[in-house]
Amino acid sequence: MVCDFFHPNVGGVENHIYILAVNLLRRGHKVVIVTHTYPPSRSGIRWLVPGLKVYHVPLKVLISNATLPNYLTFLPWIRNIVLRERITIIHGHASLSSFAHEAILHAHLFGSHFESMFGWWRGKDGNGEVTNDRRTETRREIRTVFTDHSLFALDDATGILTNKLLAAALNNVDAVICVSHTARENTVLRANLDPRHTYVIPSAVIAEQFKPAPLPLPVDPITIVVVSRLAYRKGIDLLVASAPRICSLYPNVNFLIGGSGPKLINLLQMREAHRLQDRITLLGAVDHHEVRDILVKGNIYLNTSLTESFGIGLLEAACAGCFIVSTRVGGVPEVLPEDMIEFSMPNEDDVVRALKKAIGIITTGKHDPQRAHERVKNMYTWDEVACRTERVYEDIMSKEPIEFWTRLHRTLRLGPFAGIIYSIILVVSCLFFLWLELVTPRRDIHYVEEDWKPERFKKVNPSPGAETSHLTW
Repeated sequence: MVCDFFHPNVGGVENHIYILAVNLLRRGHKVVIVTHTYPPSRSGIRWLVPGLKVYHVPLKVLISNATLPNYLTFLPWIRNIVLRERITIIHGHASLSSFAHEAILHAHLFGSHFESMFGWWRGKDGNGEVTNDRRTETRREIRTVFTDHSLFALDDATGILTNKLLAAALNNVDAVICVSHTARENTVLRANLDPRHTYVIPSAVIAEQFKPAPLPLPVDPITIVVVSRLAYRKGIDLLVASAPRICSLYPNVNFLIGGSGPKLINLLQMREAHRLQDRITLLGAVDHHEVRDILVKGNIYLNTSLTESFGIGLLEAACAGCFIVSTRVGGVPEVLPEDMIEFSMPNEDDVVRALKKAIGIITTGKHDPQRAHERVKNMYTWDEVACRTERVYEDIMSKEPIEFWTRLHRTLRLGPFAGIIYSIILVVSCLFFLWLELVTPRRDIHYVEEDWKPERFKKVNPSPGAETSHLTW
């Protein structure tokens, strides 16, 4: 799995990659993560419990933990990792990840179609025959999968540029996974994809980590919780406009807001202007392991996002027992049943209306946090996500690989300007790959012969009075 965004940073994409990788490990697959370094501590090769290997490639970060798209600097690194780990599938994540785009672009260089054209570098023995170990490596086909976690516009400058980069990266991908049906339609339009090769696999939640409070919360006062990045895309302006109105209408309603971002100053100014320091609590940046402890303090969870592909935060809040109020945007309507969520349009008046209805539901006791937890627990599981992802892997492995000339023809169809540029990048990467085969031949690569298994990360807990020990996670 390849992505710019991974731990130690915390976010929806980072958690999705880690938990999916762990569940695939437990299903018997070998999984390796490739990301960039996180100075000063995360560099080189690291291991995460329960046996997840992470390669931190030493390339500079441009902005927001994303590396600069370069297409060639990353090739020597991904080549060594793919060969030494004997990778068969490259799974990229996130539309803004340069690593994911470049890994998908370079994947075809390891296939038999490319090597049948330029296979003169293969390792040979003293008689000039291809050796068995080299023959095994050169005939390995690399297939590609991409998971898109976001929604982007089709008519603004950022969307146009990002969509062109995405279209070039996914031009020859074997399969695309989206987290909602709305996200699937958005990705198909942005990248001009074949819908038959695009799958929908929603994210999930670890229900055991988001258990509701053991005792019911009081309805006087009522607490509205917000845990979000404080940015424009998250609709913080709607929160700034609606929170004072709710406080004036309901003296027994308080707000608990966790998160940081550029819109924090707007919340501080609003709280100061309306003298709501005792009604609106700002927690600042929140670690992921602290989210559950914040959610269980609230009766209602408010989401004012202007765009959302899935909304994992809604799922976590519902699992923790909160009643949900959210703007009806993106893939949010697909997440929860209608009796667990109240929708509003992304405008101030409708957000206030939805909060009024939610306060009425909480006041009359129509929402049961424990029942909500049990329902969400059975709706979304990571084991199901891993199982469905596994089926996608099996599907692409059964298909014929795309030939080099077909890839080149598809790239030229990107347009008179972008098509030529990306075709040049494709050809130059092929030449650079051949040069790497000469300079650092495969026989000099230290191949991984044995990996750490999850059993090595288990600890032994002796059972009292028992002759044998009990293995647990």
